Amino acid sequence: MRFKILKKVTLSDSTFWLKVEAARIAKKCRPGQFVIIRLNDTGERIPLTIVDRDLSEGSIALYVKIAGKTTALLGSKSAGDEILDVAGPLGTPSPLENYGTAVCVGGGIGVAAIYPIAKGLKEAGNRVIGLIGADRAQHCILEEEMRGVCDKLLIATDDGSKGHRGFVTELLKNLIDSGEKIDYVIAIGPLPMMKAAANVTKPSGIKTSVSLNPIMVDGSGMCGGCRVSVGGETKFACVDGPEFDGHKVDFEGLSRRLAAYRDYEEAATNSCRSIPR
Repeated sequence: MRFKILKKVTLSDSTFWLKVEAARIAKKCRPGQFVIIRLNDTGERIPLTIVDRDLSEGSIALYVKIAGKTTALLGSKSAGDEILDVAGPLGTPSPLENYGTAVCVGGGIGVAAIYPIAKGLKEAGNRVIGLIGADRAQHCILEEEMRGVCDKLLIATDDGSKGHRGFVTELLKNLIDSGEKIDYVIAIGPLPMMKAAANVTKPSGIKTSVSLNPIMVDGSGMCGGCRVSVGGETKFACVDGPEFDGHKVDFEGLSRRLAAYRDYEEAATNSCRSIPR
């Protein structure tokens, strides 16, 4: 079975948005879950968060940042093209409880993953504060969508071209230091950002979740490729996660695992630099 791309929107020089026909996945998916795609018979399998769904159309929305060969190949596709495999929904859905005040921290493409969770937390009765960050204003995504589901939205950019100049985790620290009552934090984005967010909340004992995206192959926990250490126990991000207690994740070990195939990934990426997008 092949999955048709119904729509493609280029967001920046390195990010794009796809609407993919996948009626059964759209019917079953919940915030926090993801799909694993494969473009062709010899291609790798990569996980992508399900950002939204349209039940009437039978489609799911995927936001993608070009970070390697497969995402570059996906970026070269257009509406009407097909994806060979889309498996999902995978992973454990986010626990959308009424915590009180929930802070949703998204960095870079992680904003796409935090959006459906922020929406779900709002629907669960929480007061939702959104903190989103990017390197510069042009790469800040889903701002209006986040504003629509958050009681308060703050933005940070590395270069100061929009909102606070600096890291999004600095906004989180400022909130805590101001005496804002925070009952729950979820942070999704680059590994250093999630680690920093957990370090910021740990002294205050604020319940904090992070969404991990290690190397995945089968998405069923059988291959062990996505194993992570959480509280001294081995977990599999594809079935036990992707969300875990940020105060218990072994970020250093995960960072080493993510770097294991860096040379191969770079070589593969360099082999497709000329692919038009």
